[in-house]
Amino acid sequence: MTYRALKSLRTWLPEGASPSICAFLSLKNCGPLLDEDALNKAAETGLASQDFCELCVWLSSQIQPLCNLEESISATAGGEDIESLQLEMSGFLKELACPYPALVSGEIKERLKKKEDCLKVLCKLLERFFLRCKGCHLTNNNEVHQEIQMICEALGLPKSSSSSDIPLALSNIESKLKALLPSLSSALCFISLLDKINNTLCSEYECRRRMLMKRLDVTVQSFGWSDRAKVKTDDIAKIYQPKRYGLSPKSTVSLAHLVAAREDLSKIVRTSSGSTREICAVNKVYFPVMQLQF
Repeated sequence: MTYRALKSLRTWLPEGASPSICAFLSLKNCGPLLDEDALNKAAETGLASQDFCELCVWLSSQIQPLCNLEESISATAGGEDIESLQLEMSGFLKELACPYPALVSGEIKERLKKKEDCLKVLCKLLERFFLRCKGCHLTNNNEVHQEIQMICEALGLPKSSSSSDIPLALSNIESKLKALLPSLSSALCFISLLDKINNTLCSEYECRRRMLMKRLDVTVQSFGWSDRAKVKTDDIAKIYQPKRYGLSPKSTVSLAHLVAAREDLSKIVRTSSGSTREICAVNKVYFPVMQLQF
């Protein structure tokens, strides 16, 4: 199965593949393992095989940004520091939700000693590599094509029929915008005024948000005043601090966002109306209306 997957790397090549993928398909990178005997020998040797390690390191370097992973696998010179490589690979596979317990648990030194385990690692990495690369390629192309079609529709230009027409569509959009800019000179004078208003609102928003964040810090700190909570200070900090550092007092909405926003975003939806409260999962049980009898 792994050999067929490796061999298919030379035939599976999506349109517009990145240069790194093209380089990987060359004999320079994985050529030795395209031979079935060489692959079996590398799998038997495991992490002591330089070809096997290089293939795993390259696949992990491609999968990591595609899947937004934190773990990574570092290259080793000539099979040195195998134990650290085993630890990195186990962490990487664990983050990938590897279904093979023998590869992510147990004694570190005993992992990836068997040929079957090494082949399982390659299968998992190749499977994720194929799925993510192909999925990202198709998704990105479709999203870009849809956005360009919407721009063409707004400007009254003919829509592009396929993703191959994108360069021509972009050229038409640029020409159309250059033709429209002179007629918009009177409207552009309001941009500076809108920018000043937006800066004032953002300054007020930042002040309010800083106050709320300070109240949040004080509230969380108050949870640690009791004797029972004092022994769990580190646990509370471990959970709270990553979320707290993700909060920013500054607004992420710029004037460009406001100008490009759809009209329906300006509609304020009440969050405390009767119909909204009835949908809330907390209000699944209703209290009966009590009538006072005199």
